[in-house]
Amino acid sequence: MEGRIVQVNISPGGLPKRSIAEGWVGPLGIEGDGHAHPAIHGGPNKAILLIAAEVVDALAARGYPLFYGAMGENLTTRGIAVRDLRIGDQVRAGGALLEITQPRGPCSALDIYSESLKREIYDALVKRRDPSSPRWGMSGLYCSVVRPGPVRPGDAIALTGALA
Repeated sequence: MEGRIVQVNISPGGLPKRSIAEGWVGPLGIEGDGHAHPAIHGGPNKAILLIAAEVVDALAARGYPLFYGAMGENLTTRGIAVRDLRIGDQVRAGGALLEITQPRGPCSALDIYSESLKREIYDALVKRRDPSSPRWGMSGLYCSVVRPGPVRPGDAIALTGALA
């Protein structure tokens, strides 16, 4: 399973995150990226948030005022089936190696796009970390950093294996 990084995103904290030409993924995320609520977001187990461009595109087509980076993702991807990614899977993203740690539980900051958005991308099954949910991966997947490295738009993102 392989796709591409469409956009690399950072912010001083909060939404949206804005595109950068390239970034360095370190143990706590992309250098220069901040978190408005560090007790909730960030840290070694939530260093990087992946969201598929296909999810953003589908939600935008349904009327949500979204764009890449709007949902707070660090890496907007295309072509990698997030529905098939599982906790413990490792993905190579550019020069970095990441490990999927958990689905993102969407916060009230997303309400700026619509209060119904959270229900579209997250449900009780995702909350229980059950990938059988039709919404699995839509809210984003958090990753830890196994190996730091550079990331750029156009870089490959590929499943490399699972720990289990």
